[in-house]
Amino acid sequence: ERVMDSEDQERERGITILAKNLAVTYNGVKLNILDTPGHADFGGEVERVLNMADGVLLVVDSVEGPKPQTRFVLDKALQKGMKALVVVNKIDRPSARPDYVVDKVFDLFCELGASDEQTDFRTVYASGLNGIAGHEPDALEDNMGPLFDAVLESIEGPEIEKPEPEALQILVSNIDFDNFKGKMGIGRITNGSIKAGQPVALVHPDKDKKTGRLGSLFVFDNLGKKEVETASAGEIVTFSGLPDVEIGDTVVTNENAGANAAEPLPPIAVEQPTVRMTIGVNKSPLAGREGKFLTSRMIRDRLFKELDRNVALQVAETASADRYEVSGRGQLHLTVLIETMRREGFELEVGPPSVIYMENEETGKVEEPWEAVEVRVPEEYMGGVVDILNQRKGELQDMGLEEGEGLSIVKYMVPTRGMLGLRSSLLTATRGTAIIDSVFDSYRPKIADIIQGRDKGSLLAFADGAATTFGIEGAQDRGRLMIKPQDDVYKGMIVGIHQRPGDLEVNVCKTKALTNMRSANKGISTGIVSPIDMSLDACVEYLAADEILEITPSLFRMAKNPDMAGKKNKGK
Repeated sequence: ERVMDSEDQERERGITILAKNLAVTYNGVKLNILDTPGHADFGGEVERVLNMADGVLLVVDSVEGPKPQTRFVLDKALQKGMKALVVVNKIDRPSARPDYVVDKVFDLFCELGASDEQTDFRTVYASGLNGIAGHEPDALEDNMGPLFDAVLESIEGPEIEKPEPEALQILVSNIDFDNFKGKMGIGRITNGSIKAGQPVALVHPDKDKKTGRLGSLFVFDNLGKKEVETASAGEIVTFSGLPDVEIGDTVVTNENAGANAAEPLPPIAVEQPTVRMTIGVNKSPLAGREGKFLTSRMIRDRLFKELDRNVALQVAETASADRYEVSGRGQLHLTVLIETMRREGFELEVGPPSVIYMENEETGKVEEPWEAVEVRVPEEYMGGVVDILNQRKGELQDMGLEEGEGLSIVKYMVPTRGMLGLRSSLLTATRGTAIIDSVFDSYRPKIADIIQGRDKGSLLAFADGAATTFGIEGAQDRGRLMIKPQDDVYKGMIVGIHQRPGDLEVNVCKTKALTNMRSANKGISTGIVSPIDMSLDACVEYLAADEILEITPSLFRMAKNPDMAGKKNKGK
């Protein structure tokens, strides 16, 4: 059972999305452990959580070694001057190659400009699933003691400059919600000490001072929390009683009207988003049949509430009163939010993702985001992968064979524009065998060429109604369908993928004429091919610039954007 990755989406996708805390006591020393996401899309979680840490455990696979996501989190930690302890996990795998992996990790440290002290890292070999660890790959103990010993020896404890109570400073790094206690702040006590019921103030270099009285005070204890009366510097605490608390605020004492209060700590710096999408009210002919939350006010409140916790997200009003522009670190960052809202009972209309351009202040040129992509595939599919990445204006960085697994590996730099819809194309070209990893690299001058999107058009419903077996039989010769008999459709809705470029209208609601005539081949039936099952991520990747995605608690429907269709007709 995965204790830390407890969210439904985390378990389904097999990734960490939200940063979480736990605490263990080993040999009389309390260790606060923070689990952070690896994907750059959730980099905002990493950036704020690193403020609470003294060092990092870099967990790498004993076969695959460091991945592109490993690079992102490690780079952030090294920039803060932290020491890293390398844990080679899954050491019990038959094809484990620990020496190769440690060499690759050392190369990564050097590439990221680590100091001599940081590159002289300690290595522990372990298998988290089996609960074994050791200082050598062939000398493992039946417990995790060697790992905890290495943490105590390699990572220094917190440095406290001022332990006296009036020097209190807590940088709020996370927000939690409790049904009974309301909004709760989470942060590490940098200096001073704190007690429950104490008068405090929330200060920020760019905001007005907010005062209040602390309610309950908690510290992390194993997998849960424990209520305490006081806590001192170095401890990570959760507190209630301050409904206006925000990530980036500093908690200082307000005793004696804050006469001796400390200065605010530097707020958390978060990198700017790279991809944007529009989210708005579902206005399709089939809207309002399932969802509990349908109105623009409900959607607006939910999006702005997300900003309390999701520091890398940005939400902006648009010219339309029922549509909002949401910007994030990547397509995955935004689709996780949309999926969460869908499960809460929202009905939404989502536009296609687009990249955010920036103007370089020094050169005056427009720049666009680029991503480092690493693809592992069986050798016979390598030609197709390289062809697709070249079409997306990618630049080849490295190519070769991976030892042990028998896979070819190719590394590219690809504009984020070219990454939109790339995953499904690669999986189709490699029959689902490609392993794709990508991470944001940097902003570079925008390339003038148009990046080829999908090479096939859509099959569109000809009229409103319910799809029939007879109509689907006729339409499936034109491409692959996404609907089954009795599904409700409306004019302009995408019901399948055309086998050629360009869109085609098909009548999937057509019924068989009722006559008394009998033909010689009446008993012959063609049969219906099973429809394509499109997930949320697949739908978002499929969308073209003139298409929208309708999301309800149980269905995804894509359609041509009626606003853009009107503009096209006027131009004719």
